[in-house]
Amino acid sequence: MSSNTSDFTDEEKEYIQERFKDLLKEAHLSQSEEDQALITKAFNLANGAHENMRRKSGEPYIIHPIAVAKIVTCEIGLGTKSIVSALLHDVVEDTDFTVEDIQLQFGDRIAKIVDGLTKIAGVFDNQTNLQAENFKKIIMTMGEDLRVVFIKLADRLHNMRTLDSMPPNKQLKIASETMYIYAPLAHRLGLYNIKSELEDLCLKYQHPQEYKRIADFVKDSEQKRSNYIIKFSLPISKRLNDEGYVYELSGRPKSIYSIWHKMETKHVQLDEIYDLFAIRIIFEPKENVSEKQQCWNIYALITDIYKSHPDRLRDWVSQPKSNGYESLHVTVMGPSGQWVEVQIRSRRMNDIAERGYAAHWKYKDPNANGKENELDKWIADIRQVLEDPNKNAIDFLDQFKLNLFASEITVFTRNGQTLTMPAHSTVLDFAFYIHSEVGYHAYGAKINRKLVSLFEELNSGDQVEILTSESQLPDPSWTSNVVTAKAKDKLKSYFREQRKETINDGKQHLEWLLEQTEMTNGSNVFRKLFSHYNTHSKEEIYLKLGYEKISVATFKSIINTRSRRRFISFWGFSKKKEASEEFDKSKPLLVDDNTQGYSIAKCCNPIPGDDVIGYRIGDEVVIHSTSCRNAIQLLSSDSSNAVKVEWKTQKMIASLGRIKFHGTENIDSANKVTEAITKAFGVKLRSIRMECHDGIFEGIMDVYVKRTDDLENLKSSIEKIKGISNVTRITFDEKNNPTAI
Repeated sequence: MSSNTSDFTDEEKEYIQERFKDLLKEAHLSQSEEDQALITKAFNLANGAHENMRRKSGEPYIIHPIAVAKIVTCEIGLGTKSIVSALLHDVVEDTDFTVEDIQLQFGDRIAKIVDGLTKIAGVFDNQTNLQAENFKKIIMTMGEDLRVVFIKLADRLHNMRTLDSMPPNKQLKIASETMYIYAPLAHRLGLYNIKSELEDLCLKYQHPQEYKRIADFVKDSEQKRSNYIIKFSLPISKRLNDEGYVYELSGRPKSIYSIWHKMETKHVQLDEIYDLFAIRIIFEPKENVSEKQQCWNIYALITDIYKSHPDRLRDWVSQPKSNGYESLHVTVMGPSGQWVEVQIRSRRMNDIAERGYAAHWKYKDPNANGKENELDKWIADIRQVLEDPNKNAIDFLDQFKLNLFASEITVFTRNGQTLTMPAHSTVLDFAFYIHSEVGYHAYGAKINRKLVSLFEELNSGDQVEILTSESQLPDPSWTSNVVTAKAKDKLKSYFREQRKETINDGKQHLEWLLEQTEMTNGSNVFRKLFSHYNTHSKEEIYLKLGYEKISVATFKSIINTRSRRRFISFWGFSKKKEASEEFDKSKPLLVDDNTQGYSIAKCCNPIPGDDVIGYRIGDEVVIHSTSCRNAIQLLSSDSSNAVKVEWKTQKMIASLGRIKFHGTENIDSANKVTEAITKAFGVKLRSIRMECHDGIFEGIMDVYVKRTDDLENLKSSIEKIKGISNVTRITFDEKNNPTAI
């Protein structure tokens, strides 16, 4: 909110009243006199509290809470308490009103919701961004009242809709944050329309040229698409009418983001994407026939007219998604040889698809007898992540993001029990789902009675048996080969405890060394150790001494060595180049061989061709990968120095890349991996090593490449080798720790 305040004009006051009257009219779930009076009371309080306050755009600030309240009721489908809370959601943060004031006037429940929505204003650790802490506190209220999260999403949606008034660096920060957390959260809660709009708006500010190009293409092809939909739908409508169905049939284009994402992931051009739209059939259920059966009956009618694609049937009627989504999707060959996706769902299913769990409550089964549903399980997982007192806000966001998977698979244990897991889960993820001890001691598995490695990716319908050994212990590389929050959290907890033990051992070893050499534990000793180990942290010194218990003679040699001053950068930047000239932050920094004043961040070591972001620190721009943990932290906490970066050319100096691969033991596989390296264009091998254990092998190779495409091409070649089950690109942080990307 802007600090700009000036008295509202009569026209502005009239406009505020018109917007509020429109809200009252559109609040279809709150038409009783009592509800309308409560909403009006909340508006009057908020309007008075925000009097003469304006947003960055210059419009009266009260327009924002009115807009959020309208999204809450019209687009999410919530009721009176949510509308009231939305109107009041910024009152406590931005004015002199307190939560206690809200409680006295509106009761405990609304006060708790408003309290959950109030931004956290406390002082946190400098390395923890405020937005992450705020989000963590809000998510902690999920188990108590999900309306907090629904209203927060509505608040973010309106902020994204009005982002034009913000400066470019703020637009980039807010869009990145929205894409990272809020869009996946909307999807996980079943708010598909909101999720799609958030993604489109993020694309608009992150890749404006691509957004405009696709938007123009969709608009220009609208008439052609409409004509095709009519031609495709006519025979289906006739059959549905003959069968006595009451239904709606419509065609809708794919979202701009989904088109862009497909172009990026499938490496296709815009004119090569054929499935730019989908047909949706929403029917009113007939009596005495199950909705599931009616979906399949309509499916049979459609496939009598058009031939179906054998690999493009999606049945979320028999097995709904964990966000409540139910629908039957079939892709058929339409007129002119064009594939068309048809979505079949009842009115109830469509309400849940459009509004997620907000609508699901409306249809809640009264005979459920408290049976735990998927949302309850998901919230339980989130709360388990929150229970770790040592996890800071950034760690929490990393773990929370992993719980936002919308795509899921169903797998079976050896005894036939079913588990629903995120898509792309590995055997190791499955092991931790069974029990943490099973995960810690797993060394392999059998999928459908066939021996596989721990990192084999699971598919729906797989039956999995975990092989364990007491002598097997977790390896640090495991964190790069699991995708579920539960597995990552357990592994991080394990390694955190191991680190504590090692640090304690190192501290005791240093005390022993000092005792043996009759030295005191003074600053001079640590200065020499800092210089020798190239660090500035006592904890790192203890850690290194815990891993490598040096002899008394070696210790004396370190202490007696003449110190050389070392310049240590917290971020581990590469050698600083000449300062770049000032440039417009709204334009990207184009990086080529001749660009001055930039460096590559050693925390993520991006390769030319990777998606990157820059941060100005002093006279230098430091380039990070957009997926880098440090980049995400900086985006959320300090956007003022964010700089867009584009690779102008990929003919840069060679960079070190690492690829890790797993498979079943096979001498031909190992030979073919080596052969793939020798044939790879633009790749120079630095080292390769492979180990075998009980019929399973893993290998790590380090190669020099000049662009990310060369590394991806090599990775793709290895993935095609028979017997290779998993190939992962690894990057390195400033402490040379590997991280999967």
